[in-house]
Amino acid sequence: MTMHRRTLLAQTIAALSGAAVGAVHAAEGKAARPILVLNSLDADISVIDPLTWRVVKRVPTGKEPHHLYLTPDEKSVIVANAAGNTLTFLDPATGEVQRTLRKILDPYHLRFSPDMKWFVIAANRLNHVDIYRWNPAADPPLTLVKRIAAGKVPSHLAIDSKSRTVYTSLQDSDELMAIDLATQQPRWTVKVGKTPADLFLTNDDRTLLLGLTGDRFVEAWDVSGAQPRLVKRIATGAGAHAFRARGDNRHVFVSNRVANTISLIDTQTLTVVSELPGPGGPDCMEVLADGRTLLVSSRWARKLSVIDIGTRQVLRQVEVGRSPHGVWTLDHAPRQ
Repeated sequence: MTMHRRTLLAQTIAALSGAAVGAVHAAEGKAARPILVLNSLDADISVIDPLTWRVVKRVPTGKEPHHLYLTPDEKSVIVANAAGNTLTFLDPATGEVQRTLRKILDPYHLRFSPDMKWFVIAANRLNHVDIYRWNPAADPPLTLVKRIAAGKVPSHLAIDSKSRTVYTSLQDSDELMAIDLATQQPRWTVKVGKTPADLFLTNDDRTLLLGLTGDRFVEAWDVSGAQPRLVKRIATGAGAHAFRARGDNRHVFVSNRVANTISLIDTQTLTVVSELPGPGGPDCMEVLADGRTLLVSSRWARKLSVIDIGTRQVLRQVEVGRSPHGVWTLDHAPRQ
């Protein structure tokens, strides 16, 4: 196939992907919800229309917005502004600011427990993990229960399906730590590979995948026992960093930030089964509800990359702000 024909094919697929999103929402009688991209060096959010793939507005947040997460009632998406010491609550259907919580120290990564009782923050700069009790009827809705000293640079979090354990990677001390949510006490800490980043826990709560941004591997740990056990190191690509489930209860994507690729891992066999392009330093990812479209924040290119999972082609890139990080939409595929 010539370069010209490949370009025409990619343009056709891109047009069809936008039409497919529109058709789904028309059938459901509702407007397409926006795609939100956090611009960590611009202290704002790019709000993108998924039908036209245009940035319709930029919404100011606090300094260094890196990650975001939906509240249990799905009425707000919370943006963690690490250097601003604030949490910005947004309407997930419009991208409009609802409220701002202040004096939240160094919120970098964030997670709700599945039982909706706990809200956990990794303080990347201040080397601690904060556990808050979540009460949406209260004002403010968060009450700090415990601040737990951690190793160097707590990075990403994962919580098991039973809301018993929160796991955090410790980026600069090359460690993985488990914390008991009931007692708010550390259970164990173990040495891992170079510069651990994002975590992904399988549906059975048995296998924890850990991206090694300082290497080219994903480590698979068995966390079902009293102490963790390294099962396998999966070669993916240089700078293995962030995860996003494929949505089929079996596969998960990992972005390889240095290699500029994205690997698809089979969580049952712990092998790489496919590789996609990831231009411009791929970081956080989202899968649209159509199950065919992967969104990737291209960290060094100031773009949101849109990739067709089936053809493994970059359909388009949308210009956003500086150092785009988290990406999210209500219209997403399942997260397992």
